[in-house]
Amino acid sequence: MSSNKSGNNPKSANNDKSRNNTRAGRFSDKGVKNSDSRNVNNSARMQKPKVSARALAVKVLSAVEQDGAYSNLELNRRLKEAELSSADAGLATELVYGTIARRNTLDYYLERFVAKGVAKLQPWVRSLLRISVYQIIYLDRIPEHAVVSEAVNLAKKLGHQGISGMVNGVLRNMIRNREQLQIPSHLPVAERISLEHSHPLWMVERWIRQYGEATTEAICRANNEPPAVSVRVNATMTTRAKMMEEMASSGAVVEASRLSPDGILVRSGGNMALTSWYRDGLFSVQDESSMLVAEAVAPEEGQRVLDCCAAPGGKTAHMAEKMQDRGQIIANDVHAHKRELILEQAERLGLGCIDAVTGDALDLNKRYAEASFDRILLDAPCSGLGVIRRKPDVKWSKSASDIEDISSLQSELLDRVAPLLKPGGILVYSTCTIEAAENEDMVAGFLSRHPEYQAMETSNWSQSEARSWKAVNGGVQILPQDAHSDGFYIARLTRTVN
Repeated sequence: MSSNKSGNNPKSANNDKSRNNTRAGRFSDKGVKNSDSRNVNNSARMQKPKVSARALAVKVLSAVEQDGAYSNLELNRRLKEAELSSADAGLATELVYGTIARRNTLDYYLERFVAKGVAKLQPWVRSLLRISVYQIIYLDRIPEHAVVSEAVNLAKKLGHQGISGMVNGVLRNMIRNREQLQIPSHLPVAERISLEHSHPLWMVERWIRQYGEATTEAICRANNEPPAVSVRVNATMTTRAKMMEEMASSGAVVEASRLSPDGILVRSGGNMALTSWYRDGLFSVQDESSMLVAEAVAPEEGQRVLDCCAAPGGKTAHMAEKMQDRGQIIANDVHAHKRELILEQAERLGLGCIDAVTGDALDLNKRYAEASFDRILLDAPCSGLGVIRRKPDVKWSKSASDIEDISSLQSELLDRVAPLLKPGGILVYSTCTIEAAENEDMVAGFLSRHPEYQAMETSNWSQSEARSWKAVNGGVQILPQDAHSDGFYIARLTRTVN
């Protein structure tokens, strides 16, 4: 259920002025023949990226809105094709994720200046205006005149003179009337939070009922923060202390995770998935909250473990590392191509105890004997509302009915796998959401239907930060603002000895 998409700090995005100053080499006219000059110019043109950062962002956002594309997959695909500089790739990434994250706030402002309304615009025009307003409001290092100029030029390339004129007029009018670009203070609380922190109103109202106004606003605020980069050390190959020392000696800025004994926070150091440490299996990229799941399972050497919904395999691998690769983990997923992801993880990390299989988790009770596993992990399919920082699309693609539908599946999955646990064994139920219906209420319902199960104490598997987390029904609810990690629910249950 975890996600590895990393965010970018808006304030670190490169601006047009600095890019223009380094755009081309400076050549003296003396001693340069006309043919040589033409060759230099042709070479420079050939080296220019096929698409600009802003054009790429518009295309990604249009594909997300029109075709239902996943922003992270579409962005990665187009970045590979475009071969942008690292600075421009960073800007494109920030524009895509930032614009999605702030979508209804941007639309709220645009509605005041777009005569026919935002909804009636062509998708690419709407995306162009959104990324432009995002830059004006949230990326203060990019000059406003540069934002307008780039938007107008892009509108001319993608459309026609009339559209570029409309884009120019809307953006200049917004800049002239910047005092109107604010959320009115007199709005009802839910509506104010929805617009100020850019979340759907139904979601804000739902969370207010569950958590109250102050906590809901803190959740929404945290969801717009750039996610931290964290890695999990492979304990079968090295230790956290050695890994941190090696990373620091190479210039990376790192610190030990306060949540997981295997975690390292990387404050600076580049893309961790592109390092030799990652390729050699010394660590995996994983959110801190997600690392706590294997801590809760607490598998021991020689045990037989079932991971019901295992792909892409991060938690599976962590459990194998906890077992020092001694024992057996059956890692199941319904999709054959995702089984391959699990196997790739295991191979990279040098783990041989993982047996990846394909099948519907609802049928696991037909494939395996009752009471045949020492540990079971059900990292259940969920609404994903705890990982909005990493997947801002989730805010706009989910509905209240989705939560009801997924809750029904979660309940059935729990009932089906419960008999497979040995008496005295541990079943861990986890989700990457903050919805009570999928979490504490789900576990409460399960315990009422299964008197042979009981909740376990949480204090013996989680570190000190858990004291401030909401603990109920043998689980902890981690909110995104609690430790600036993903929102997660982790419940630890045991089957009583007959």
